[in-house]
Amino acid sequence: MSTVSTGATDVLIIGAGHSGLAMSAWLGAHGIEHAVLERGEIANSWRHERWDSLRLLTPNWQSRLPDYRYAGDDPDGFMAMPEVIQFIRRYASFTGAPVRTDTEVISVRQDGTDYRVMTSQREWRCRAVVMASGANGVANVPALAAALPAGVRRMTAKTYKNPGQLDASGVLIVGASATGLQLADEIQRSGREVTLAVGEHIRMPRTYRGRDVQWWLDAAGILDQKFDEVDDLVRARRIPSPQLVGTPERATLDLNSLTARGVRIAGRLVGVDGRKLQFSGTLRNECAMADLKLTRMLENFDALAAGSTWGASLPPGERHAATRVEDSPPLGLDLASERIGTVMWATGFRPDFSWLQMPVFDPRGRLRHEGGVVTPGLYALGLNFMRRRKSSFIHGAEDDVRELGTHLLGAIGDRPQNALWGQSPISMSVTP
Repeated sequence: MSTVSTGATDVLIIGAGHSGLAMSAWLGAHGIEHAVLERGEIANSWRHERWDSLRLLTPNWQSRLPDYRYAGDDPDGFMAMPEVIQFIRRYASFTGAPVRTDTEVISVRQDGTDYRVMTSQREWRCRAVVMASGANGVANVPALAAALPAGVRRMTAKTYKNPGQLDASGVLIVGASATGLQLADEIQRSGREVTLAVGEHIRMPRTYRGRDVQWWLDAAGILDQKFDEVDDLVRARRIPSPQLVGTPERATLDLNSLTARGVRIAGRLVGVDGRKLQFSGTLRNECAMADLKLTRMLENFDALAAGSTWGASLPPGERHAATRVEDSPPLGLDLASERIGTVMWATGFRPDFSWLQMPVFDPRGRLRHEGGVVTPGLYALGLNFMRRRKSSFIHGAEDDVRELGTHLLGAIGDRPQNALWGQSPISMSVTP
């Protein structure tokens, strides 16, 4: 593919999602020339790589970006995908972000102290690159998926839209984090038989003592915990997303609620032999560990409330029933006899940096970075626990962008030129 022209700017941002747009606003407020390159449309992954019924896991009051926040009449609700898209699109318009849509990045490489970025439209030269293409670029599908029989349909959460895509046969969902549980719930409600393969998971109530669990996590300082404050950062970045769902009813979704409606749970999928599947025998232990961690978390919330001035005004604390597990959980399953026609992989995601042509990856192909700083002039945004536990959430962008933006200015030899950043927050109402 040939380029039609060559462009130059100070900074290129790859990705016009919430993180990329937040960095664009910061650079614009400090007079830094830049462009935002987007392979599709603004909020492209929200538009095209989510299932139809998905809602945010964070309540509306937590939906905020620099100088911009939700101000509708349902602060405790959860945005559906059309609302998220509108929220991000309006932010791009509000900030005047210089977005170039339909511009796919083909390669990024260092050229002396600068960077050369090849796109489907032109080649660029810049002094710094911010990679804001997100943490969910590629679905993680284990190698054993290749051993599934040819007649079994394979899907991921990126390709699934709604139960209408499925035939009437049963569905095996592999993975029991937030995604796996939500898909199991929706597909089972559509009248199909669902089996859920469960490994390590984080059990979490939607509300506790009258407050959303995200309120408690924020009040306890957990969401603000920084990457250099944990003992095992690699593990912290790989912990499954908690079992949460955003619904108008603010319902808690866990394994007990699924099994009560007929979803069958099994252990972690560990092998495929023809039409025979093998599951780990650790299901009971995995569930007991999740129950224990849940109890400890709620005890910490109670201690926080007891030491506060507001705790006495809350309802009393309560504990959740232990996860119900069969006396002899299945260790094997026959796809034919169980009439399972689809295997849905809900086994997480990883960033897609296939276009990054620089020696900045570890032996397992993971990007090496220090809180989003890959090297002076090359940055990442929106990754799991990148600088804080909240880094991958919409409201996590503001602090990360401020700190990385300051580092970026130092790397390219500039300094903040005004004090526009964060002075006058604008509240934006979002309607369907």
